[in-house]
Amino acid sequence: MEVALVERLEAAVARLEAAVASGASLASTAPRDFDALEARSDPAIMAYDEFVAEAVGRLTAAAEKIGGKVLDATKVLAEAFAVAKDMLVQAKQHQKPASMADAQGFVKPLSDVMAKATAMTEGRRPDYFNHLKSVADSLPALAWVAFLGKDCGMSFPTAHVEESWQMAEFYNNKVLVEYRNKDPDHVEWAKALKDLYMPGLRDYVKKHYPLGPVWGPAGGAVVSQPKAAAPTPKAPAVKAPPPPAPPAAPLFSTEKSPKSSKPKEGMSAVFQEISSKPVTAGLRKVTDDMKSKNRADRSGVVSSTAPAPAAAPEKTSRAGWVVENQVGKKTLAIDDCDSRQSVYVYGCKDSVLQVNGKVNNITVDKCTKFGIVFKDVVAAFEIVNCNGVEVQCQGTSPTISIDNTSGCQLYLSKDSLGASITSAKSSEINVMVPSGGADGDWVEHALPQQYIHSFKDGQFTTSPVSHSGA
Repeated sequence: MEVALVERLEAAVARLEAAVASGASLASTAPRDFDALEARSDPAIMAYDEFVAEAVGRLTAAAEKIGGKVLDATKVLAEAFAVAKDMLVQAKQHQKPASMADAQGFVKPLSDVMAKATAMTEGRRPDYFNHLKSVADSLPALAWVAFLGKDCGMSFPTAHVEESWQMAEFYNNKVLVEYRNKDPDHVEWAKALKDLYMPGLRDYVKKHYPLGPVWGPAGGAVVSQPKAAAPTPKAPAVKAPPPPAPPAAPLFSTEKSPKSSKPKEGMSAVFQEISSKPVTAGLRKVTDDMKSKNRADRSGVVSSTAPAPAAAPEKTSRAGWVVENQVGKKTLAIDDCDSRQSVYVYGCKDSVLQVNGKVNNITVDKCTKFGIVFKDVVAAFEIVNCNGVEVQCQGTSPTISIDNTSGCQLYLSKDSLGASITSAKSSEINVMVPSGGADGDWVEHALPQQYIHSFKDGQFTTSPVSHSGA
């Protein structure tokens, strides 16, 4: 530590001597250099470097074994942690912003990196979606570096890290379930990601910044504000400016649509303001003829060999099947499948699919009034972003996950009663199980969607809300 400090002091002295030799003002140069040096040599900042080097280094090493988009997403995560360090250093050199609006320039670099991670998960479901989603949903945990006090619209830093990781843990668990008996590199990556935040970042914040970043003294330099974009000069032939780009959704908001005209408060308003322009810049308007449902070359099931529409599911490769944008098809079936293949269903409406055989995993994404019957699943069956689906498991499935879904009727066979059912942000989930009687009737069980959290004996206990009839 002493050697590193001496080297930094020597570097600062060299810069000062160079500035004096060039005629620069010593009074204007010295404070800036020594303030930055002092901030970076702070024990909390040096502890952050050690923590990131170990935890992010372990995650990056695991990602390098996987490569591809997982490595790309991990590099974005590493960039976000580097930006967070710079923000901690800057905080010590500037006075605390008086309001959320004054903090826009301070948080913008972090918001830009988060937007980059989120963009990797958008569009058609990419490869390693659960990995990418885990990274994107975990990065809001770094927003604790913008904590300005209890009235800033954010939980205290330690609690904020814990709450943010809960959003990402759902998808991180999917990675663990999918690869636990298939590829140890992916399992190691998922474990390293969890350890990075819990307990890693949580314990670091709890020890060094329980009340948020340390700001410089009052009367010091203020954080810079984002510069307004210079107006684009009109070309002589253009008589009217182009229509403005549509506003982007706030980066950290979970609301589907605005409930009222009341403006957002606290940190949500800050990140909404600074992320609106970068997210929508350069986007083109999608006209009706460009949408998949209206394109003759994209209707039906996606095929790896022919773009023509298909009336029944077809293999995209030896690794799996994709069923896409089927409407009103009640006799869809997949027969030629094996336990190494996956099934992905996207954008289907008022249709029924039957999977006749054992497959590795099945995912149903953004489907409405959709029914699926399957026999055996090796890893997991997943329902994501759906509305009004019916599922019947005739064989076994170790894990069933339901995410962001409204209305799900799940029928379990006698062999699948041991399945682990995970739900998040979902409602109206009913599970039908065999009664065990000779009549073969089903018994319905409604999964709870409301919970009571009670503080007792030094910790919170959670129990579902039970309703008793009159």
